[in-house]
Amino acid sequence: MPELPEVETIARALRDGGRGQPSIVGARVAAVEVRWQPVIVTPSPAAWAAHLIDAVLTDVWRRGKYLVLEWGKTGYLIVHLRMSGDLVVLPPGQPVPKHTRWLLRFADGRVLAFDNPRKFGRTWLVADPAEVLGHLGPEPFDPALTPARFFARLQQRRGQIKPLLMNQRFLAGLGNIYTDEALHRAQIHPRTAANCLSAEQAQRLLAAIRAVLREGIAANGASIDWMYRGGTFQNTFRVYHRQGEPCYTCYTPVERIQVGQRSTFFCPRCQPFQTC
Repeated sequence: MPELPEVETIARALRDGGRGQPSIVGARVAAVEVRWQPVIVTPSPAAWAAHLIDAVLTDVWRRGKYLVLEWGKTGYLIVHLRMSGDLVVLPPGQPVPKHTRWLLRFADGRVLAFDNPRKFGRTWLVADPAEVLGHLGPEPFDPALTPARFFARLQQRRGQIKPLLMNQRFLAGLGNIYTDEALHRAQIHPRTAANCLSAEQAQRLLAAIRAVLREGIAANGASIDWMYRGGTFQNTFRVYHRQGEPCYTCYTPVERIQVGQRSTFFCPRCQPFQTC
């Protein structure tokens, strides 16, 4: 599943241009085609399509792992890519991807296609983005998320730190890759109870989270799935998918365990397990 850096890369490409395509901000929808109706959560597919006709895209941004496309008075088109989704801008006349679930044809001939091979992605068209995004926790880069506040929130949780960081209600945007990488940098075992972390560890962890996310964004995300080409962060993984390879810090072999039913990679020497 794409995480914050991958979704941010797509949002920036749609808004500012990138990934070999110009910005689509300012484009007007001339036609809409829905090819697989279950991908649209609300409103009905027919109403969804009718509302978007003649709408002009005014902005694109990200919240957690969600993409948000603003259409002025028409509302907010919110997309969750899930396991294999992508938003692809195609030049006039180019065939759409095989697994396109819906597409918007712009007046200038370009097409915005929701490519979603595994059919897990979902789309909403709403008047208020809080209808879909209201459950999300703070953004990792939110200035209001100070080390002291982060520590206080950790102290309220008894569960293991890795599943907590991946809980979108606690912190928006992290998934398996960037959680493992951040925990390694902060030298925290993924099974450590959140409320056992000290204030100094919490500060170190927050800094590590922000550092790996910034590096991931700068690298246009990680390309470890055939759906996400162009990112290079996978070339600098310290532990993720490096089972048996030496830790870059201490040369101890990286280990793989299951935490919260997710494959987890860590260094047993740099990240010793701790109890309260």
